[in-house]
Amino acid sequence: MVKERVLELANHINRSKPGSKLGIKPGDPEYMILEPVVSEEMAEVGLCLELRKPKSAEEVALLCGKSVEETSKVLWKLAVDGVCFVNEIDGVDKYWLETWIPGIMEMMVNNKENVKKYPEIAEAFEAYGRVRGGISAGNFPIGKGLMRVIPIEHAIEGETRRASYEEVSKYLNDNNIFCVSDCSCRTAREVMGEGCGHLKEDMCIQMGRAAEYYIRTGRGRQITREEAFEIIKKAEENSLVHQIPNTDGSGKTHAICNCCGCSCLALRSAEMFLNTDMVRSNYVSRVDKDKCVACGECVENCQVNALMLGQKICTKTPIVEKKRELPYDTEWGPDKWNPDYRINRKVVVDTGTSPCKADCPAHIGIQGYIKLASQGRYTEALELIKGENPFPAVCGRICPRKCESACTRGDIDDPIAIDDIKKFIAEQDLNKEHRYVPKIKHDYGNKIAVVGAGPSGLSCAYYLAIDGYKVTVFEKEKMLGGMLTLGIPSFRLEKDVVNAEIDVLKELGIEFKTGVEVGKDVALEQLRREGFEVFYIATGAQAGRRLGIEGEGAQEVISGIEFLRKVNLNKDMKMEGRVVVIGGGNVAIDVARTATRLGASQVDMFCLESRAEMPALKEEIYEALSEGIGIYNSWGPRAFISENGHISSIEFKKCTSVFDENGRFNPKFNENISKIFPAYHIIISVGQAMDWGGLLEGSKIQLNPNNTVKADAFTLQTAEPDVFAGGDALTGPKFAIDAIAVGKQAAISIHRYVHPGQSLTMGRIKRDYRPLDKENLNLEGYDSLPRQKSTHVDGNKSRESFKDLRGIFTEEQLKMETERCLGCGAAVVDEYLCVGCGVCTTKCKFDAISLVRKYDAEGVELKEIKKAVVRQALKRKIIITVKKPVKFLQSAFQK
Repeated sequence: MVKERVLELANHINRSKPGSKLGIKPGDPEYMILEPVVSEEMAEVGLCLELRKPKSAEEVALLCGKSVEETSKVLWKLAVDGVCFVNEIDGVDKYWLETWIPGIMEMMVNNKENVKKYPEIAEAFEAYGRVRGGISAGNFPIGKGLMRVIPIEHAIEGETRRASYEEVSKYLNDNNIFCVSDCSCRTAREVMGEGCGHLKEDMCIQMGRAAEYYIRTGRGRQITREEAFEIIKKAEENSLVHQIPNTDGSGKTHAICNCCGCSCLALRSAEMFLNTDMVRSNYVSRVDKDKCVACGECVENCQVNALMLGQKICTKTPIVEKKRELPYDTEWGPDKWNPDYRINRKVVVDTGTSPCKADCPAHIGIQGYIKLASQGRYTEALELIKGENPFPAVCGRICPRKCESACTRGDIDDPIAIDDIKKFIAEQDLNKEHRYVPKIKHDYGNKIAVVGAGPSGLSCAYYLAIDGYKVTVFEKEKMLGGMLTLGIPSFRLEKDVVNAEIDVLKELGIEFKTGVEVGKDVALEQLRREGFEVFYIATGAQAGRRLGIEGEGAQEVISGIEFLRKVNLNKDMKMEGRVVVIGGGNVAIDVARTATRLGASQVDMFCLESRAEMPALKEEIYEALSEGIGIYNSWGPRAFISENGHISSIEFKKCTSVFDENGRFNPKFNENISKIFPAYHIIISVGQAMDWGGLLEGSKIQLNPNNTVKADAFTLQTAEPDVFAGGDALTGPKFAIDAIAVGKQAAISIHRYVHPGQSLTMGRIKRDYRPLDKENLNLEGYDSLPRQKSTHVDGNKSRESFKDLRGIFTEEQLKMETERCLGCGAAVVDEYLCVGCGVCTTKCKFDAISLVRKYDAEGVELKEIKKAVVRQALKRKIIITVKKPVKFLQSAFQK
């Protein structure tokens, strides 16, 4: 049933007549936000208040015909609920109405008790801009919107044309009373279950009359000016945008909001309606392409998706930039909007960007750390890498180098030695004195359990610890590192390298419990009772696959994974006589090279694939051959032959093809061609499998046909809402860098999950990095600098040692190699979409992006806004009308 007086109050606040074309109706958000908490009696009193004209209870009592005492109670209730302001003026409490936004709606959402009890308050607040926002597109002059972005102050230092109203410090220094409250936009999104995970608590600052109101009504807590400056600093560290209510006149405001593009209902004007003029500052971002290295930091921190990565390397065919339609000279309806802006953010222009960043599973800013290394800024390079990969020293030794395979330089001569550069940079992480330990951002304290101390689990733990969570890692083995320590031999990855990088995690406060198998020694349910709120399962693929052929059960037959585990656990492993390794991947080569070091007289590998098809990296194959290991291609095992209870040989059959016409694994054999090969030990290394033990018992978690866990591919959430899964347990066997990348994404999901009301998908970047088109590049005229190579390893020496004998670049080699980088990519800014906040400038390590003053607009008082909008709307209408015949003639001419 409609509350008629409340509906009348909604129209009174709106300055519209009930029943008129512009009048508020019962289904409108303006009525819906008042309805839950405003009674008819309260509405009668509220109707006696006016917009920004303070009145005392005595004055209102005369108008509404109630006693002063009764009127005072109702007015105070209206103020506490957020329907009106209250301040003490000349010793008397006075009350007045504000605009809907910024004003009443934020105030109502910031009554935490009410919004929790009546979520429709939050829903109405969100609906207001979505329902009304389209009308404003193109009709508000720049600088006259209800909210206005204020640039990060040090981003405009040195700008001679800047004005004081563009400085955050001006507003803080002009006031003497301050308070801080939760962000009302993020609160509303959270109540609706659409939160984005951005920091909401104690993020919005009120000043002067607004601060007094917020403090008195319990919406915020009083703070000092110094504390206010600290909040501004924290907001900037968290990539939030400064905005002010823009209705008090030029250089005046009563609040500084710190906003994110994925939840802010003001920035939505720019993102959903593409109506940037409604909120923009006088500045836009400009990219210096000569300095930009496409690291992507500005792109992923831009709150309004105004920045994307593109290319700067020359093309054969020019890339034509599409002309943008703009709301101030075009009819602007839903067909021009972007309603899915919270889930469809792009990180790359349609024509692509640097292949190295695109093809790296973790999308590290490779061009960026190469440039930093070339300048001797090694700690900053390490910081950039660790933003995506906590284990650069590890990956510098074992990475599959997908970035190098994609490197544009490889189309000229040889690709950049990216991993060698990373390895050099990461060396300082092994030295405690120079180690980079990131700053812990917050202090959430929620208890998170990570099951499995392999690369994915450790990566997830690392990023959760940085966010301020209390993380405990459970590992069933006595050693940390998972397959990094148990599945990779020391001559490729020495254990002190792994341990040194894990030490950083210990410094972050992560707790490790080794020798504890979850599902056997402790159950998930027990951990829940101990206060763990969420779990990340990253147990890896720890079991070896079997072939299922005759004689496989002999004691001399072992899986490659089990073999490497025993060696790395210092079990007494000796290999005598001839050893046959079945498999052609990197693990098989690790197995073969390890067997060589354990005393085998001869080690030979047999695999189904041809030499060109072998999944092992070329350099790994070369290293195996240099150590005297034989490689026999296109052979598959038929049977293991035993004599006197022991393996004596193995029979192979000729493999004619490994994959079918669709590229699927489907080997074919010529059964008439076979050979018998002597062997005293056989190590099967044809893949890895899951061994879940009792971990999933009693849970709703399901498994795929290949025994990997079923989880959402994007959020990583399983059928148990508080359990997330990643790494090989989710994807099947992949490389460490793939597991690391998934671990970081798991940390993002877990952060959102532990805070009620957060969506696991809204406002989240999908990181769809795509490489540029190499076929359209002009690669003529580049230098002919040769690729630098680290020290050559003599196979005769290396086969006798478990030490990693591979060298590291000298600093001179590093400098020479970094010079070879072509610098393929660069950020591209859409100046129309840019709101001029300056967040991008704080993330760039290369001084490649700056704020440039483009406009000279000032805010005006509320009473002047209507005039400015009417003038702009009229001007816009004339422009659109004039354009119509011009567009018609152009279209006719083209036909």
